[in-house]
Amino acid sequence: MSAALSALLSALAVAAALVLGGPAATARGGEPGGDSGSNWGRDSAGVSPPVPAVGRVWPVGSRPSVVRGWEPPATAYGRGHRGVDLTAAPGTPVRTVAPGRVSFAGRVAGRGVVSVELTGTGDPPLRTTYEPVRATVEKGAVVAAGETVGVLEPVGSHCPASCLHWGLRRADTYLDPLSLLPPWLLSRGPSRLLPVTGVPQPKAKPDAAVAVAVAETLALSAGG
Repeated sequence: MSAALSALLSALAVAAALVLGGPAATARGGEPGGDSGSNWGRDSAGVSPPVPAVGRVWPVGSRPSVVRGWEPPATAYGRGHRGVDLTAAPGTPVRTVAPGRVSFAGRVAGRGVVSVELTGTGDPPLRTTYEPVRATVEKGAVVAAGETVGVLEPVGSHCPASCLHWGLRRADTYLDPLSLLPPWLLSRGPSRLLPVTGVPQPKAKPDAAVAVAVAETLALSAGG
C-alpha cells in the first residue's frame, strides 16, 4: 500500500470518528457537550439506569400540558426526541425541578440553554437542561428546588406553539425527564369539593315552644 493511500485511509477514519460522535463532536439537540446519539436511555451495559424522583416542582406552571414526550429511537441513530416539551407562554419563569448547581448558562446554536447538575444524584450526577431560556443565573450558581433560572424565550422553540424543552442526562445517557417527578406531582390536579354521602343526618330537636305546650297538655291531663 502506498504512503498516499495509507494517509487517505487514515484521514477518512478520523472523519468517520468525528461524524459518529468522537471527542470533537459538536453539540446537538440544543444541549451543550456533544453526544454520539448512541446512549438513549441506556448505559454502556444496555441497562436503563434508575432515576431518583428528586423533583419537587414542574419547570413551568403547576401542571403544564406535555406537547411531546420523551421518544427514544428504535436504533442508535434513528429519529427520536431527547426530552419533553411543556406548554408555556413566552416570558414564563423557568424553575429548576430539584436543587443543584448551574453547569451551563448561555447560548447553543442561537438558543438560550440552562443546565443544572442535580445534588445527590450520583457520580456523574444527573443533569437537567432547559431551553429556549434567557438565563437569569450564572454558571456555578447553587440553586434550590423551584428557584427561577431564567425566562422562556419567544423564539428558538421547535414546537408549533411556545413551549419549554426539558431534557435529562447522566453523562452521555439521555433519560426521561418526567421520571424525576414523584407520582404525587405527576398526578396532582386542582382541589375539588365533593358531595358528602352516606352520613346519617342528625335528628331535629323539637322547638322550645312546642316542647312547653306538650308539657302543659300532659300536666293538665294528669290533673283532670
